Amino acid sequence: MTRSKLLFMVFGGGIASALLGATATAQNIGEEKSIPTHLADGDEFTVKLKDLLAHGRALFSANWTIQDGGGRPMTKGTGGAIADPTDPLVFPRNFNRISAPDANSCAGCHNAPFGIPGGGGDIVGNVFVLGQRFDFATMSASGSNIHTKGGFDEVGTSVTLQTIANSRATLGMFGSGFIEMLSRQMTTDLQALRDTLPNTGGTVPLVTKSVSFGTLVRNANGTWDTSQVTGLVAPSLSTSGQTGPSLIIRPFHQASNVVSIRQFTNNALNHHHGIQTTERFGANTDADGDGVMNEATRADVTAMAVFQATMAVPGRVIPKNKTIEAAITLGEQKFSDSHCVDCHIPFLPLDNNGWMYVEPNPFNPNSPPNLQPGAAPDFTVDLTNKMLPGPRLKPNKSGVINVPAFTDLKVHDITTGAGDPNREVLDMNQAAGSGGFFAGNGRFITKKLWGCANEAPFFHHGQYVTLRQAIVAHAGEAATATTAFNALTSAEQDAVIEFLKTLQVLKPGTTSLIVDEKGHSRKWTSIFD
Repeated sequence: MTRSKLLFMVFGGGIASALLGATATAQNIGEEKSIPTHLADGDEFTVKLKDLLAHGRALFSANWTIQDGGGRPMTKGTGGAIADPTDPLVFPRNFNRISAPDANSCAGCHNAPFGIPGGGGDIVGNVFVLGQRFDFATMSASGSNIHTKGGFDEVGTSVTLQTIANSRATLGMFGSGFIEMLSRQMTTDLQALRDTLPNTGGTVPLVTKSVSFGTLVRNANGTWDTSQVTGLVAPSLSTSGQTGPSLIIRPFHQASNVVSIRQFTNNALNHHHGIQTTERFGANTDADGDGVMNEATRADVTAMAVFQATMAVPGRVIPKNKTIEAAITLGEQKFSDSHCVDCHIPFLPLDNNGWMYVEPNPFNPNSPPNLQPGAAPDFTVDLTNKMLPGPRLKPNKSGVINVPAFTDLKVHDITTGAGDPNREVLDMNQAAGSGGFFAGNGRFITKKLWGCANEAPFFHHGQYVTLRQAIVAHAGEAATATTAFNALTSAEQDAVIEFLKTLQVLKPGTTSLIVDEKGHSRKWTSIFD
């Protein structure tokens, strides 16, 4: 690797970085790229981990320009061709808040708290999920009636701001490597249970890490019945003849749509920025007609995925104040007594060296393409490596890491049904344009509460500005817990809020998982320990 190439990686890209290396050549003069030099496939195995992470951070923070390949004049955010090829997405149609491209960089939305790239975002950073089906959203019934061009959906219905897409809060990726590895282990367990059923029929309870996903039934003719399976979305329950359901847990997106950080990255680069990765769109191709090829390499995507996977895990901030400490202890107890922990499980165990994060995920979907096992050498990073951003989780004496994410990684309907304003108008886990797609969605993956207190705003739509609002909005499968919370005394409810306020993303440089209000390490005995 050349010195100039390494400098680009270490200093995070940016137009000015071309001037940092003494070996800058004439072709750099006047160039306006955010990432002047990309990793070649294979470089991810030869550079130092800290340099790979620096490159991943640079890619995540890059303000993509048209010279980088930003924009997608001839394709949608779905990867398909635009509905009207005679009207390409070039200036002044090159950005659209609803149908995207909608941002210059990933960090433009993912930056909270403390300005950390990869973090969450204010409601101003909300994305419009599924708006990318449209060329350029106009919501004008008087414009072109071409379906999904600007104002009409797949069945020719005129759309409005409320029906064209789902508005979603930007989530932080803190601790996401541990979350993905938990989902891989749980998926493996569920598939092993599925495979115990002979083609002559039978039933099996689907339980992994003490979390029940209901019961899977195989009929006497070898076909499958998933009607008693709970907590999984439609793509994971799809069957065909004697081919059983995949039972894949999809831990990313509030509606549990995305399997891996890598899939999330491939999707977002094209959707939000118009950057096509080679593993999805092919090498040496100009998939979007912008005149730029190889806009992000396989190695680039690995760097971005590993950067996100190795982000610090959230911890707890517990002030050294006897009154507040007493409230926190009471709040933990009432959070448990109110059945909140039935879904927001305090810890899920990661065992069998599951903290060795490996790219690619063996359950990566191949349609649209994402890197598959065997297509390249595995890239492995130890999530417990003390050189990674802190704080970090460590295995206990039993060789298990209890991941304190407060989730069961299941989807639940937490709405009252049709008419509930917390329902989404579209279901991203159904085929676009289908009846199920337009039926809407009320099922969301259990919020990972670690880090929740300083990742406002709250709920999948980001329209609640307090934790209390989010709690009392829970309905449907969460109605019992909400009723119990409402039955608490005012002081007990306040104590629950005080407990939740301890669950925070900690300031950069923090090494302890539990700190006081000044950031100093402290001990705390929790009822969840």
